[in-house]
Amino acid sequence: MAKLAGMTFLVKDYDEAIRWFIDVLDFALLEDTKLSETKRWVRVADRGGGTCLLLAKAATAQQQQTMGHAAGGRVAFFLHTEDFASMHVHMLQSGVVFREQPRHESYGTVAVFEDLYGNGWDLIEPR
Repeated sequence: MAKLAGMTFLVKDYDEAIRWFIDVLDFALLEDTKLSETKRWVRVADRGGGTCLLLAKAATAQQQQTMGHAAGGRVAFFLHTEDFASMHVHMLQSGVVFREQPRHESYGTVAVFEDLYGNGWDLIEPR
């Protein structure tokens, strides 16, 4: 059996990204290990124990240009919540940009938002 353990998430600045994931999305900081003067091993994940994101500082011009385009402009990440209304309000108060108003679909309540670099995410309260 295989399990997806993590995904790389390119960031401009480690500390800025850690604060955003913790303060805005209520993620947990799993690890922050200094590897060199410029590189750290930083893992964050939702508090439900889902797949972690490895926050990797964009080190090259190509990596920096890729930030914010994780799925070529499509939604790249899906964040489930048990209380859409409260999470939506918290995110709006935290300055999160939503690309649309919340809508009701057959699978639940959903709205697309952007992370601190412009990647698209679905905030979903599943049915």
